[in-house]
Amino acid sequence: MSLSEQLHEGLATLGLDLPEAMRLKLLGFVALLKKWNRTYNLTAIRNESEMVTQHLLDSLCLLPALPESALAGRRWADVGSGAGLPGIPLAIVRPDLAMLLIDAVAKKSAFQRQAKIELGLDNVTVFCGQVEDLPGARFDAVISRAFADLTDFVRLSGHLLAPHGRLYAMKGQLPEDEMSRVPSAWNVVNCARLSVPGLDAQRHMIVLEKA
Repeated sequence: MSLSEQLHEGLATLGLDLPEAMRLKLLGFVALLKKWNRTYNLTAIRNESEMVTQHLLDSLCLLPALPESALAGRRWADVGSGAGLPGIPLAIVRPDLAMLLIDAVAKKSAFQRQAKIELGLDNVTVFCGQVEDLPGARFDAVISRAFADLTDFVRLSGHLLAPHGRLYAMKGQLPEDEMSRVPSAWNVVNCARLSVPGLDAQRHMIVLEKA
């Protein structure tokens, strides 16, 4: 199966019917990541097919679990974005999102900037630095993928949210212990099990908001 067929099949399983231009951008991101990875070691995954599953589809699997009101025209921040995950795939598929990628490692931010340029992602902004150094109350949603435990995620990123904003933590197995330790000023408002096409592993999305 070609990468294009793999992606098309995975997107169909997620219920995402994307135009060809978006699918080509997603595959262009994988090609760019593979190229940079030879020098900068941005991800432990080397195989392009595995990148489609574990980077593209794993980033996009949360979309079916989100209401349209959380997406259209919203301001998002991706904390600890690394190689631009999940922020870049989300920004490709939802060009109506304004996405800020946040990472403290210069080589990762450099890759993000190059991806923004080469893929023509006008809705992406890159910030290289510590998340706690950013001014707050600006974002409708802040997302992390394997960034920190929930307590640290809240502590470091909670100030970024605008009123009624939400934190989205993408996790593997259900982090019941972490959920039990979330500060009392925050509520876990949703815990959705996600399914990644082609990946036999647990995925969950934990949604938090201020109490």
